[in-house]
Amino acid sequence: MEIEEVGGMKDNAAAAPPVPTVQPKAATPKAPVEKPSVPKPIATGAANEVTSPLPGTILNVVVKEGQSVQANDLVMIVEAMKMENEIVAPVNGTINGIHVKKGDSVQAGDLLFTLV
Repeated sequence: MEIEEVGGMKDNAAAAPPVPTVQPKAATPKAPVEKPSVPKPIATGAANEVTSPLPGTILNVVVKEGQSVQANDLVMIVEAMKMENEIVAPVNGTINGIHVKKGDSVQAGDLLFTLV
């Protein structure tokens, strides 16, 4: 009995077209997007300046510049640790400047508004 090899592995491998390999594309590092630096107003310690008592986010500004307020009138709301903190006018006066807007992040001691 004779055994004849027909179409062996070596012949099939050589005849098959090469399978293209796909190289994964190297991730191109993206440069971080830098926001333009806008200096925050700095509290000077004047009696007419009201600063944030804690770090948080401005949820709402209730008054406008030039508006008269009485002591304990609500001026804005700061959210900190999912709690809403009411910031009120400490004395009677007129809002001279509002230094934050809705959505701003503030740190303790950041200037919020000034009164005259």
